[in-house]
Amino acid sequence: MSATHRRAVLAEFSHQAEAFNRSPTMTSDQTLRALVDLLPAKAGERWLEVACGPGLVARGLAPRVGEVVAGDVTPRMLALGRREARAAGLRNVRYVEADATSLPFAEGAFDGAVTRFSLHHIPDPGRVIAEMARVTKVGGHVASSEHLGSPNAAAHAWHEEIERLRDPSHWACLTPKRLSTLGRAAGLRLVKSRLEPFHLDFDEWLERGSTGPANRQLIEDLMERRADAYCALLPGRVLRFRLGRMLWRK
Repeated sequence: MSATHRRAVLAEFSHQAEAFNRSPTMTSDQTLRALVDLLPAKAGERWLEVACGPGLVARGLAPRVGEVVAGDVTPRMLALGRREARAAGLRNVRYVEADATSLPFAEGAFDGAVTRFSLHHIPDPGRVIAEMARVTKVGGHVASSEHLGSPNAAAHAWHEEIERLRDPSHWACLTPKRLSTLGRAAGLRLVKSRLEPFHLDFDEWLERGSTGPANRQLIEDLMERRADAYCALLPGRVLRFRLGRMLWRK
């Protein structure tokens, strides 16, 4: 990750921290509980959440395992996560500063690793998956949950324009095929894959990002031009994305 893009990520997620932590989108059963339930985590195991933000997945996973390490590059997110973990009485969640593309952990240090809504912010998502695989034990699991991009080039370009207007730290949405390929390239075997519609409040999504009035109007204009299974504005100002969850085994 370049210094310029790292600064964009730090600025955006320092801005988003509190809203992200309480967002209905980030805490919904579909985006949080379903992912935690997907993970074959067992009592006594050690898991890692990569690019954790405030560690919502880590906190959801903590009662099921021995320890969860939650890593992120944004100090404000980590401080918020520590505060929330203490308030919840979770003594087995540890927050550390960690770059997803160069994790500060030994090979095979964890029974499993998971990341959520992170890969589209990172210029080299394959390196993130490879790092997650590296720090996971043989026989362990790696999981990702992402809102994905259309395989159709024109639809994908339109969606990307919307994402960048809303969030300057956005890099690129992965297609389902690309995400699957990254896992395979990291030496992982796909165990489960789920692709489904994902609905969220359009206005809450805009407000959580760094969307000024001018960009907000541009986004609204773009949303009126087209819609597809991967990105659409529905009646009632409901935004529909395509959510992909993949679980691999090392």
